[in-house]
Amino acid sequence: MTAHLYPRLEAERYGAGRLTKIRAQTVSGPSCRDVALRIGVPDRLRGSAPAGTVVPETVMTERVLASVIEAVIGACFLSVGYDRTAAAVVEAFMPELEHALEHPVDFKSTLQERLALRGTIVEYTVTGELGPPHDRVFEVEARVEGTLVGSGSGRSKKAAEQEAARQALEAHEEGT
Repeated sequence: MTAHLYPRLEAERYGAGRLTKIRAQTVSGPSCRDVALRIGVPDRLRGSAPAGTVVPETVMTERVLASVIEAVIGACFLSVGYDRTAAAVVEAFMPELEHALEHPVDFKSTLQERLALRGTIVEYTVTGELGPPHDRVFEVEARVEGTLVGSGSGRSKKAAEQEAARQALEAHEEGT
């Protein structure tokens, strides 16, 4: 994706930092999961299981599906080489790239940049972990100088922090 993005997007317009965020969002865990679902990875995993074997739903988590997509990309690279694999990856991830360009979701960086202008920082604290290990939901609070500015939950600590930062940004915009 990097080799595809940088020559095609105007580096002067986006800047290296923003291009890096666009690439990261495009190939993030949730994006890899979405690609895996779109190309039928769960059905293929179930279909390749030995007869009579029930594939548990825990195998279909974001983390597992993202790992499978990464493994498939690696296997394709070893099998057919860089050029064919790169073209297929760009095609598979194009909806995620378009979404990242239209709807950037790095709320944590945006919040940090705004707070840096005031000379303050945000601190994230995990306040809860719910559910079994294979289906965990994290709860996080974002605080600035001890004041709660947002809270969020998500399937990973990072996702919960993003949600808390999003809420903090929304609250700030409503208060301005």
